[in-house]
Amino acid sequence: EDGSLNPDFELNWPGYENASVLVAGRNFGSGSSREHAPWALLDYGIRCIIAPSFADIFSNNSLQNGILLITFPDSIVRTIMRKAQSNPGYRLHVDLENQRVWDDDEEVNEAFNIDEFAKYKLLNGLDDIGLTLQHEDKIAAYETDRGL
Repeated sequence: EDGSLNPDFELNWPGYENASVLVAGRNFGSGSSREHAPWALLDYGIRCIIAPSFADIFSNNSLQNGILLITFPDSIVRTIMRKAQSNPGYRLHVDLENQRVWDDDEEVNEAFNIDEFAKYKLLNGLDDIGLTLQHEDKIAAYETDRGL
């Protein structure tokens, strides 16, 4: 209530405070139909979320805000969670371009799938407005041709 960090919250614990990857359970984002959920995660520094599944609306809102969502089977997610919980400062590496996730000892070394258009948007930092602005010259020519 006074704005101070909650010391009981896992991401405030030493070794976890600068996390950019969040590992979560199935149907992550369920119940969050507005963009505020991805905004809050992005503002915290989360750039990637790994889970067995995601709620559809949350998934779309996350992509619009530049957050990579990776779906892995429960067994892989549990392995990552176990390692992160037992090793403060555990590092998980995410390579969007090559579509791989691995940790330092490579016990976790997995490929992931992503829609090519979503990958393009994330690699280029584009949302729908950014995509539209890539065609600004064509839009201007269209408006000029029609006297707009």
